[in-house]
Amino acid sequence: KDDYKETEEEEEEEERMRTATTMVGARPSRFGGSTTTTTFRALSNDSASEKISRRRFGGKRTQKQRRRMEERRGAGTMRANKAPASSASSSRSSVSSSDASREELLEEMEKLKKENATLKILEKQLDDAIKTSREEDEDEGDDETVEVVKTQTTVPKKKAKGNKKGSTPGTLRTDPKSESEIEWPLPITAEGCPVGEEGKKPFWEMRPKNDPDQLFLDDGKTKKTNEPIKISHVTAELAPLAKVGGLGDVTQGLGRAMKMQGHDVQVILPFYQSLDANEIFNLKHVMDFDVPKGMKWDGEDIVSMMKTSAYSGNIGGCDVILLKPHEEMNSNIFKGGAIYGGSYNELEAYLYFSRASLEYLDKSGRDPDVIHVHEWQTCAVPMLYWEEFSHGKTSLNKAKIVMTIHNLDNTGECREEEFFATGVNGKKFNVVEKALDERTIGHNPERMCLIKGGVVYANKVTTVSPTYAKETLDGNGGFMSQILRANQDKFSGVLNGIDYQLWNPALDATLPANFAPGNKMIENKRLCKKYLQIGLGLDVDETKPLIACISRLVPQKGIHLIERAVTQSETNGNQFVLLGSGHSDGGFKRMANEEFSQANSTNVRLMITYSDTLSRLMYAAADFVLVPSMFEPCGLTQMIAMRYGALPIVRSTGGLADTVIDCDADAKNGNGFVFYGVDDQSLDECIQRAIKTFQDRKTFCELQERVARVDYGWEASGNVYAQLYESL
Repeated sequence: KDDYKETEEEEEEEERMRTATTMVGARPSRFGGSTTTTTFRALSNDSASEKISRRRFGGKRTQKQRRRMEERRGAGTMRANKAPASSASSSRSSVSSSDASREELLEEMEKLKKENATLKILEKQLDDAIKTSREEDEDEGDDETVEVVKTQTTVPKKKAKGNKKGSTPGTLRTDPKSESEIEWPLPITAEGCPVGEEGKKPFWEMRPKNDPDQLFLDDGKTKKTNEPIKISHVTAELAPLAKVGGLGDVTQGLGRAMKMQGHDVQVILPFYQSLDANEIFNLKHVMDFDVPKGMKWDGEDIVSMMKTSAYSGNIGGCDVILLKPHEEMNSNIFKGGAIYGGSYNELEAYLYFSRASLEYLDKSGRDPDVIHVHEWQTCAVPMLYWEEFSHGKTSLNKAKIVMTIHNLDNTGECREEEFFATGVNGKKFNVVEKALDERTIGHNPERMCLIKGGVVYANKVTTVSPTYAKETLDGNGGFMSQILRANQDKFSGVLNGIDYQLWNPALDATLPANFAPGNKMIENKRLCKKYLQIGLGLDVDETKPLIACISRLVPQKGIHLIERAVTQSETNGNQFVLLGSGHSDGGFKRMANEEFSQANSTNVRLMITYSDTLSRLMYAAADFVLVPSMFEPCGLTQMIAMRYGALPIVRSTGGLADTVIDCDADAKNGNGFVFYGVDDQSLDECIQRAIKTFQDRKTFCELQERVARVDYGWEASGNVYAQLYESL
């Protein structure tokens, strides 16, 4: 059986080589016009034989295999003889006859190595030629430009018809010829185990993982800078390994975008105990160094040195430095089974991490041009940098600070004595002009706001979408609105993007069938839908619209609207799958165990957990993805949904308003469905409009193709950040 299978594979490979080289012969002008089709065929056959023989044990084949291969070669020789054949091809045909010995084949293989290398070059030229030809036939997409809030730079906002780049059908990792080729999952039990195989992992944990070496390759298309900038990001999260929310996706995507432009990018990240070291590429110890850390001892403030270890590696295509207390320090900082909520005091840990990051940059001699910090966890970095590290105090003399606000929901409240964890007394910062939280004036004690301190001390401040920047300036940022208005000359909104190599349905290894716009988009997406329906124990019915919701379950995300969508989906015979967790997930846990349990519903499944693999399967299977946020600084869910051919249903706010155009309001450029209220009726009417469109199968399939072509990659936003860095 194995011999037969391998022989079939060999014959398919020879046929592919034969077809490819026939195409080369059909377009000789691309390569100088001096080589005939017949010569290419001869090269193809023998190069394929050489490759196959190497793969098999020293070129040995069974008698049956040799006979089958000889029959194929005989047919190929007859076709080649219809055109004038070169003496070289005649010689190869004689060596390939049935009486050829293994030694003769090996000798001939050596002679063909140079010709095989030539063939590979020609095949590469063929790929380039076909690609060029296709690009010449495509129209250039027009970009509509939206001004970034309070800055001279602009963010290109793509029309829903999408950037033509990336729309040409490409190679699919997995393209089943029939449903029988797919290994369908067993439905899971209420405990998440496969039916009949209790104790085993659920189907999504058995899916293949994406290989970073295959995903994060330089495609050579990004324009390289002539003046590279040395950039150091300091962040609490980095996708895909150290990710809780969108912060991890953004730091990974932006870091890689800058790296692809030729900049020197490094990401400094806590070395959480929960990180799997085996998932960090090329992990190695770099150095140990001392970090000043303040503490109380017998009622007195003392500063001691905490020995800290630095490790280098690569996560998500980004070069990283991971920091943690040295093992001998016996510290619980960053210990525990999760990124957040471990066995340590988070405020203390991130204040230590901020100081440790600056000490590393000083002692390692990196001396970056830009230090880019993210969220409240790292806002002590600009405060400490300008007070303790700049102006000749350390080797860090040229760096400027960029700070990005991803979400003002947590501003980092901190008392003076708590800030002492950095080794610096917080009293110097606890004044109105620096970091004092005005809301606490007159309280005992008065407290600092780390986000405010970061805004005051940073050279540039950004947030993650133009609309969210406007909303915060207009008063929707709480007390921080007045702080941002006072600093609006250095404040701007830059729309986030997603990493199109990390989120690529054509190559995503977790999917049972891959697809791309113009390439099995509808057919294979239906297979993904069936796969998820079977695995989650839902009705297997492609005519039922499937709505997915992938979200943190916190009030910001519109908990009451998600609950409404669940109940209405069951009532109306639609399907709904929820994936997420958070401090507001209690109601969903009850629903999952009662009225929407597997015993009571075949249309709704509530997965109160998080899994990157399951989220990818849901994006690929979904017809719609629901994002009903009360406020949303940017949001990446709707961008990923479109990338995987699912239409977003969103409430118009923040970055959702910047990225989703209602299909009914703009038939030409629409890429989703939008509502504005926060009540049940507003949501119901929007979902009803989406379902009505779904029932028009031709129109809906065209919309799936359209949204999958919309370009929300990092290239445009990366260019804006490059200009911002250069302006410093």
